[in-house]
Amino acid sequence: MKEQDTSGDLSLDRLVFFSDAVFAIAVTLLVLDIHVPDLPRVISVADSWRMFTDQGPSFFAFVLSFAVIGRFWMGHHERFRALRHFDQRLMWPNMLYLMAIAFMPFATAFLGRNLGHFVPELVYNVSMLVLSLLAYWLAWTVRRASGPGAPPADGLDMIIAALVCIGLTFVVPLLSQWGMFTALLWARLERRLYSRANASAAAAR
Repeated sequence: MKEQDTSGDLSLDRLVFFSDAVFAIAVTLLVLDIHVPDLPRVISVADSWRMFTDQGPSFFAFVLSFAVIGRFWMGHHERFRALRHFDQRLMWPNMLYLMAIAFMPFATAFLGRNLGHFVPELVYNVSMLVLSLLAYWLAWTVRRASGPGAPPADGLDMIIAALVCIGLTFVVPLLSQWGMFTALLWARLERRLYSRANASAAAAR
């Protein structure tokens, strides 16, 4: 009886496990930049709260990046969930995508320590754009590796939202990251356009 070749499945498992490990390390590193206040032995309650709230920009950057990385992890999980076989074409898109994920803790720390300054805001928003573009490239590669019947590559919502953030950086840097909330609008529009395209294709048959 011929043994089944599982080397491709093992390669896919290794790729997914490695990716999950990079995501886990990245979100863990985010919290390390939130410095614990070193309170003196004698200090008033008001001063204690002030030293705590001084970390507000770092808390904001942490929550923002945790949500951003979490969103990209969910997308990565969804794309690879339906993939049954390993494809060599996945290696470089996935590796570059993970490199952008691994850079996010630095961009987050730079933003948290300099919230409202033009350069840190721009670096963070450009980092999100690069990450979004790489995620879209990976989605297309997964779609090609999945074969006929695969779902369409998604991720245009995050690309457009990142571009909105970059545009806002030149207008009001302190509020530029709020442009990420427009991703909900773009995602809805993307789904609607995809549904119309499917309906048109079905009608043409």
